[in-house]
Amino acid sequence: MSCSTTAFASAPFPTPPEAWAFYDALIAGIPEDVRVLDAGVGGHWCFVEAECGMGVAFSTKGGAKRTCNDDLRTWSLREVAELSKSWNFPEASLGTAALNAWYAQEDRLAQAGARFDEAVELPDGTVHQMDAFQRYRDDYAGKHVVVIGHFPHLERAAEVTASLTVLERNCSSRSDIPDPACEFMLPYADFVFMTGSAIINKTAPRLLELARNARTVMVGPSSVPAPTVLEAGVDALAGSCVVDPDRAKCAVMQDTVSLFDAAAKMFTLERS
Repeated sequence: MSCSTTAFASAPFPTPPEAWAFYDALIAGIPEDVRVLDAGVGGHWCFVEAECGMGVAFSTKGGAKRTCNDDLRTWSLREVAELSKSWNFPEASLGTAALNAWYAQEDRLAQAGARFDEAVELPDGTVHQMDAFQRYRDDYAGKHVVVIGHFPHLERAAEVTASLTVLERNCSSRSDIPDPACEFMLPYADFVFMTGSAIINKTAPRLLELARNARTVMVGPSSVPAPTVLEAGVDALAGSCVVDPDRAKCAVMQDTVSLFDAAAKMFTLERS
């Protein structure tokens, strides 16, 4: 590699290795000899395709200056996964997609005991799959719920909760409050839905620590279905695995969400 995958190394003081234990364990689970075939970043999603399959993640913007301009097709999958530690969030997004290229594969998930939701075509022609807010509706009914990230149709969840708090970095709704409120809200929550993008922006370890008294479900295609994530305090992962790489690649690059839904299968993986 001609560029460093450790953008964090330019920090003004050394970061203790234990601070990166969550990420290092995820990266170490990927064999060293898996080649990357392609990678791309779209308006909302990014993908990494490797010999073992394709992974996707939310294309998060912002963070530090970009440090890598290499052709990632010359890298191994583990090397690209190291970008998950970058403080440049577009790089970290690709790193998280690389993690999913290994962990979020249908056969590997099936062996781990994941449940898959089959897509259903609605009368208007759209494809619909059950999401985590529907699946766990009976479990969080009447409870104090905190959602990290503003997901669509949260008003449906609000109908059955004792209270619903949405923590959002860019508040766009009257129900949103800024995400630093996590320090005040999460220790007292009964049920927490956490966006998988928390892995990208490095907030996941702290958020899981704060939510240790709650039942926690990590949601979205950026969720990495790895034992490390479950061991860190996630009770269930509700993510997506790519089952049609060509269609997924097209959806990412054309920013076509409905096409992406048809190219991926939603899964739920719960901690034993």
